[in-house]
Amino acid sequence: MAGQFTWSYDVGDGVYKSREISDNLRFAAIADTKVMQFIRTEPGFGKKKGETMTIERIRNITVPTSAVLTEGTRIPVDQFLMSSVPITIQEYGRAVEFTSLANDLSKFDLEKPIQRKLKDQMKLILDVTAMAAFKLAKVCFYATSLTGGTFTVNGTPGGQALQNMTVAHMGVIRDHMQDTLHVPPYEGDDFIGLMSTKALRGIKNDPDFAFWRQYLKPGDVLFNSEVGKVETIRCIEINYASTLSKSIGLAGIAGEAIIFGEDGVVMIEVETPDLRAAIPADFGRSKAVAWYGVLAFGLVWDTGNDGEARVYRVTST
Repeated sequence: MAGQFTWSYDVGDGVYKSREISDNLRFAAIADTKVMQFIRTEPGFGKKKGETMTIERIRNITVPTSAVLTEGTRIPVDQFLMSSVPITIQEYGRAVEFTSLANDLSKFDLEKPIQRKLKDQMKLILDVTAMAAFKLAKVCFYATSLTGGTFTVNGTPGGQALQNMTVAHMGVIRDHMQDTLHVPPYEGDDFIGLMSTKALRGIKNDPDFAFWRQYLKPGDVLFNSEVGKVETIRCIEINYASTLSKSIGLAGIAGEAIIFGEDGVVMIEVETPDLRAAIPADFGRSKAVAWYGVLAFGLVWDTGNDGEARVYRVTST
């Protein structure tokens, strides 16, 4: 049975030393969770809606070289195109078991610290799962020098990163988003950069990096763990390697990053993740607490096309 305790004596028939237990419990620290603040819940989905939501997308109409008409000639007809992407929900959850005996003999109430650590686990798993949706993006960038790099639009980087991120790379990515694939900004004129600590260190070490207070105006609100803005990309530090790797490229020289604009990843929910207590078993002797949710994350535009791509991956083979 999970949660069993072994009670032992310091001497043959009683406790002789180390008898007192501190009144304070200490908890192991977890990595920061940052991704979920940029995920919006797609409306119109919930219970009794089936397992899949289909998101419909309107594609651009081809822009002709000229729209001048000739008298007596019919107006040319362009094709109106739509596409769609399905998002299918899944169940998520984990549990911890403990016994009533362990709880009764322990100085502390076990249920509260178990609940706290399950919440920590839940937050980390949701961040990792949401990031997995971002990483389905088709547009990839890998740095090949201190100032430049290569883009691919098929979801696979074409080579190995030879350099960590710099301010110059942020400019290259921002310009590509702005004038090549025409990605709409996330908020105002700004894009969002979710960056591993290592990728961000490469930028911070660049003398062209501006301290974040220099771009704040009265009334502006920082995102959780926002540390600076480079080339209209607001940088958020990610310190959990299961979310973004801190060792990619040649000899692990670089860190991963995700840069995106409006309408990147959405979430659908049937059951919002929460904590649940199991009905005690074995006449109340066996107890358990779990977190549980029914949801899914999806990349809205799973293409690398002009006007459709929303997310860039800074990555490597």
